[in-house]
Amino acid sequence: MTQANLQHVLNRMVTEGALYDPLDDGRLLCYACGHECKIADGKHGVCRVRRNVDGKLMVPGGYVAGFACDPIEKKPFYHAFPGREALSFGMLGCDLHCGYCQNWVTSQALRDPDAVAGVQQISADQIRDAAERYRAPVICSTYNEPLITTEWAMDVLRSATGQGFIGAYVSNGNATERVLQYIRPHVQLYKVDLKSFDDRAYRDLGGILPHVKRTIRQLHAMGFWLEIVTLLVPGFNDDADELIRMADFLVNISPDIPWHITAFHSDYKMTEARSTNADDLLAAGHIARQAGLRYVYLGNRPGMVGSWEHTHCPDCGTTVIERHGFLVKANHLDHGRCPNCRTAIPGFWNVDCVVPQQNMGAPAWLNEHPDALIQ
Repeated sequence: MTQANLQHVLNRMVTEGALYDPLDDGRLLCYACGHECKIADGKHGVCRVRRNVDGKLMVPGGYVAGFACDPIEKKPFYHAFPGREALSFGMLGCDLHCGYCQNWVTSQALRDPDAVAGVQQISADQIRDAAERYRAPVICSTYNEPLITTEWAMDVLRSATGQGFIGAYVSNGNATERVLQYIRPHVQLYKVDLKSFDDRAYRDLGGILPHVKRTIRQLHAMGFWLEIVTLLVPGFNDDADELIRMADFLVNISPDIPWHITAFHSDYKMTEARSTNADDLLAAGHIARQAGLRYVYLGNRPGMVGSWEHTHCPDCGTTVIERHGFLVKANHLDHGRCPNCRTAIPGFWNVDCVVPQQNMGAPAWLNEHPDALIQ
């Protein structure tokens, strides 16, 4: 499918958005993300998916471009429902243009002619029903930037959270306070990619570091369960001084924020930087621990970083959750506490959820229409 054809298809899969204000000059102020685009009639915002049509902001709805049920540790959330699965869905578009994006086929589909992806029509109820059928307690908006498709995510999560499911966002953190207030009733888990601590580097990716720092502070203050991920890219964001500043920033918000430092491999347009090795990760992990962060995880190198994949009690050092990659090998938590010294381990552990653990197979509608893609 060409980009023009894809855009034509997507123009039919829209609804009027909620996250905008009309301006006196006919433009619309969109506050779904931190760019806060002022969009003229007939034009799109930076994300390429939110558009001013005759004075109304039309936004995506009614489709997915990515849809899967996988371990919640893959998001990654390590302090929420360990060993359980998340029903993940995503759409097209992004407000950034990272050269190393691992989801570039969907995130850059409207910006890069090599990144054209198909889409599948689906209803919010079908997504919720799939999560119920797979016995996944968490429904997660991911694969592209969820902030720019927030109205659709809320369509999905409103009914789901009312039936005991937990809503999650996997995001670049380029938010506004108003969009966070809008999603707060239905999103409990929020992962932010902290890509760098250099604003010039962020601007090269299409973002602004102060916006992301503001979002992280607001998420914590508003009571979201927050975990941070930094993809460690040699030569881009692995300088020791930069890592120290990142760690100090997080510690000053809360030393209990989990920080995932993960290994890079060449992808998309960033093919010259070498892959991150275990020694790189270990050096970064020690910096984070020395800064005072209690929960630091080294990822994408399973079995190569020792105990840095596990969760430990910060008081007595007991291993409370053992992992190998995305696999939870053992969960020793006792109602969210260390079984040895009874220290409370912060996280989303003891939430009442109507979803039992056993997997019951694919939902009937997915079996009946496995290839329901719009070509």
